[in-house]
Amino acid sequence: MTINEAQETVDQWIKTTGIRYFNELTNTAILMEEVGEVARIMARRYGEQSFKKSDEAVNLADEMADVMFVLICLANQTGIDLTDAFQKNLEKKTIRDADRHNNNEKLK
Repeated sequence: MTINEAQETVDQWIKTTGIRYFNELTNTAILMEEVGEVARIMARRYGEQSFKKSDEAVNLADEMADVMFVLICLANQTGIDLTDAFQKNLEKKTIRDADRHNNNEKLK
């Protein structure tokens, strides 16, 4: 699935199953909540925190997909073409970081 197809799929899901989009501020709060859930898993799985019984069955892929879903909702609501935005962002990073990482001793 392309990013554009994902945006279209989410839009159709929202208009049928979801009834309508939550407003942008609500979706921003939901996005922060979902990112927090990913952070909690990362801190326990890859960091020094231990899992609680309630966290043992969590699915990192599913939580990342939740983040992606809400981000796509926000993009759709604000008229952002994520394919175009992502391509432009990669171009920016490529120009900005052309030598930056090669010269970083910490990465060698």
